[in-house]
Amino acid sequence: MSVRSVKAISIIGLDPQLDEVVKYCGDSEIFQPDDAMSFYSDTKNFVPLNDKNPYSAPLQQLKNAADAAGYKLEYTSVKDAKNDRSSVLKYVRRFVSKIEDMAARKLLIEQEIDECKRSIEQVEHFTGCDIDFSEITNCKYITPNFGRLPKESYEKLSEFSSNQYAIFFPFTNDETHYWGAYFTIPEQREDIDRIFSSLFFERLEVPPIAGKPDEYLKTLRDKLAELEQKHKKEQEAIDALWEKEKQQCLENYTMLEEMNSYNEIKRYAYKYHKSFILVGWIPADKEKEFTKDLDKIKSVEYSVTDAKDVKNQTPPVIIKNPPFFRLYEFYVKMYGLPCHNEVDPTIFVALTYTLFFGIMFGDVGQGLIVAIVGALMYKFKKMAVGKILIPCGIMGMVFGFLYGSVFGFEELLTPVHQALFGTKGKLIEVMEPDSINLIIYGSVAIGFITIAISMIVNIVSSLRRRDYENAFFGANSISGFVFYVSLFGGLVCQMFLGIEIMNAAYIAGLIVVPLILMFMREPLGKLAKGKKNWQPEKWGEYFVQSFFELFEFCLSYVTNTMSFLRVGAYILVHAGMMLVVFTLAEMVGGAVGYISIVIIGNGIVMALEALLVAIQVLRLDYYEVFSRFYIGEGRPFEPVSAKRLSK
Repeated sequence: MSVRSVKAISIIGLDPQLDEVVKYCGDSEIFQPDDAMSFYSDTKNFVPLNDKNPYSAPLQQLKNAADAAGYKLEYTSVKDAKNDRSSVLKYVRRFVSKIEDMAARKLLIEQEIDECKRSIEQVEHFTGCDIDFSEITNCKYITPNFGRLPKESYEKLSEFSSNQYAIFFPFTNDETHYWGAYFTIPEQREDIDRIFSSLFFERLEVPPIAGKPDEYLKTLRDKLAELEQKHKKEQEAIDALWEKEKQQCLENYTMLEEMNSYNEIKRYAYKYHKSFILVGWIPADKEKEFTKDLDKIKSVEYSVTDAKDVKNQTPPVIIKNPPFFRLYEFYVKMYGLPCHNEVDPTIFVALTYTLFFGIMFGDVGQGLIVAIVGALMYKFKKMAVGKILIPCGIMGMVFGFLYGSVFGFEELLTPVHQALFGTKGKLIEVMEPDSINLIIYGSVAIGFITIAISMIVNIVSSLRRRDYENAFFGANSISGFVFYVSLFGGLVCQMFLGIEIMNAAYIAGLIVVPLILMFMREPLGKLAKGKKNWQPEKWGEYFVQSFFELFEFCLSYVTNTMSFLRVGAYILVHAGMMLVVFTLAEMVGGAVGYISIVIIGNGIVMALEALLVAIQVLRLDYYEVFSRFYIGEGRPFEPVSAKRLSK
């Protein structure tokens, strides 16, 4: 549970060396720039560069050109490339111009193809008609109206037989409509249009058909074939150009991305007379590696400072965890990154989440399915939660074995338990009264241990931040830890173990005194920090406020501990839900019905319970654990990298 150390580095040099320094910082891929103004108290002579980025527009043009051509630009190696800035920009202008011209011609052809396809689709509805449409459309006193009419409406036309012009001429039909036309004359136009509108006639803008529809359709299809051939040739020309220019294009693209990223670093630099100032962060263990070549740049000086010694700054955070625990950084980042002087809770989350999930989702068969589903989620969808489900499913299998449950079959592993553990039945009979009591007491014990460990983590984290009030006198401090452990341990010894431990001295020293220290935490915390004004302005108000806060602390100890009863509750819920599934299966009867109900029931229980358990375990970590020691207001370490920015 550690946060990797970072250091602040301030680089000062003459203006001509700025581009060289910026390039070096970008090439290192371990430098995160920061605002230099916030690192110095006297900044009246600092002047921002405010230089326009000359690479953003060409870079975007190159990306747009590649997209228009249907190709994806990828970051590549440019170790042997010797192109300078001017040659890169010159190449981009030439390449973009070529691609844009070819893509524009291709786009124009695509538009013509779409228009031709629409015309074909429309004309197809009027084929089979031996009528010259040129003669119809050229009529002076008759107006044709082409479109489609629902079949139900076509049958209703007989109701308008009194109007001799209300006639529809169908050409083709499909399952729901007739496609055809009706004709109007100036004197009857409004009446006829109103009739067909009431019959839900849908007007269709038919292209100007020269001659008969069948002949015109053949012309359109010939034109479409010709356009598609042109489109194919244009695409082949683009493909040939890309094949020829691909390597050079990718190299120039990579260099342009690097130049663009270097300019991002440059935005953070300030001028100071004839010098520049650039400030940023580097990993502490990379200091020698970073400064070794920086020493070779003439007229450049630098100073490196530990993050803890930088005042009024929030250093970026690098989380460092072993490979397995790294999976659970996903949940930590969802809540918020730790501050640089805070304990990283990733390992704690990994252990508690996996353990609690296994306890609450104890079933060998269902745990195996969850692990397999998690692996598939990560392999095909790259979902971070999928990798987390793999160990959780395995832990569910472990506890499922202890409960003797395989897809809800509670007696399947009984012989194995008898052989391994020498028991009369299963090791843990979940639904037996004695086991239920054990599960409830065990859940409370798990809650007590988890909360106690959280308090210890808070003490360490607070001491690291030099927050003495929270370390010694708060609800989760040393005082709170002594009170909580003493009270819980005393009650367990007194009520369950028969040990008379809670005498007057025990109560006074381990319960009352910590309560008093928590009651006086604010003035005592100020005294611990050496503040002179440690006394409250009004003692009366302070006593009233502290009394209610202390009452809230004591109440939270109880409620937070009892909250862990949900761990045991889900064990019983799982067994109860599977009992219902098998009861329904037996009621249905028959081999096919029984197996079907068992399979479907397992699927429903598994999906529902996996979702609920995953949420409830995360809730326990976030609200019962994190609330005791975790702030989570850190910012990530994001060094400038052309490769990362290109993604």
